[in-house]
Amino acid sequence: MCALISRRVVLGLAASTALCAPVPLLAQAATDTLRLAFIPQENPEKLLGDIDAITGWLSDKLGLPVQGYVTFDHAAAVEALRNGDADISFMGALPFVLAEAEIGAEPLLSELYRGAPFYTGRVFVRRDSGIETLADLRDRDIAFADPISESGYLYPLDEFVRAGLVDGPKTAEDFFGQVYFAGGYQQAMQAMAEGLVDAAGASQYADLLLSPIQQAEVTWIAESPQIPSHVVISRPGLEDDLKQRFTEAMLTLNEPENRDMLAYVYGPDGYVVADPAAFDGVRQIAGEYGLTK
Repeated sequence: MCALISRRVVLGLAASTALCAPVPLLAQAATDTLRLAFIPQENPEKLLGDIDAITGWLSDKLGLPVQGYVTFDHAAAVEALRNGDADISFMGALPFVLAEAEIGAEPLLSELYRGAPFYTGRVFVRRDSGIETLADLRDRDIAFADPISESGYLYPLDEFVRAGLVDGPKTAEDFFGQVYFAGGYQQAMQAMAEGLVDAAGASQYADLLLSPIQQAEVTWIAESPQIPSHVVISRPGLEDDLKQRFTEAMLTLNEPENRDMLAYVYGPDGYVVADPAAFDGVRQIAGEYGLTK
């Protein structure tokens, strides 16, 4: 079953992590319906259909009703976990680090792409734009995916910092013409591919969300260091037994007879148990940018 959940708190979430320690939740009754929060990194209408498929499959595996929600963005997914509107969420490494700092969220699973639990962020442009370097984007417009996305904002923006073009998020608008947050990878890439903006900051695989014709028309001009892949996390206080059962069920997606279901959870190559230490680099850059203590 899937539904829409509205955004509850806007982008103050990132700033608030610098001020707040993890907040433990009070003990709760046994979970009788498992609620999953999904971020709209691709077409939200397609995602609704995907959620119906994966939650139905999980319900059969767990012997428990499973309900899915599409949140407005990463911040809303974290708030859903905080408020108890969701038990588990699929999100990027940076939102997880913020959720860990603020509410004590726990990593359960990491996605695999090309056999590895990491990927990069890139700055994409149209091939016919004449833009060849990051410096060429001065006074040009750029679309990022989400302000608390690692591959869809922080890491691509950090490439401009490394190049000496901006000092950080607060000075980005002094360099660019306009900075937009499109709401997801696909939305940012479409805006760039259709000429609404000059560049897009997104995952290295985000061009695969474009049509084949559009894919041939775009290229990338900068790439970040490796980033831990997207992660599946749980709220604090979720029963250990249920976390274990959910994790084991999701790991069976790696088996040949279940691999077709991966298409309904953003299309990774598979899952592995998350390693908390893998996120140390993200924790470091979040601290450097003032997003956490």
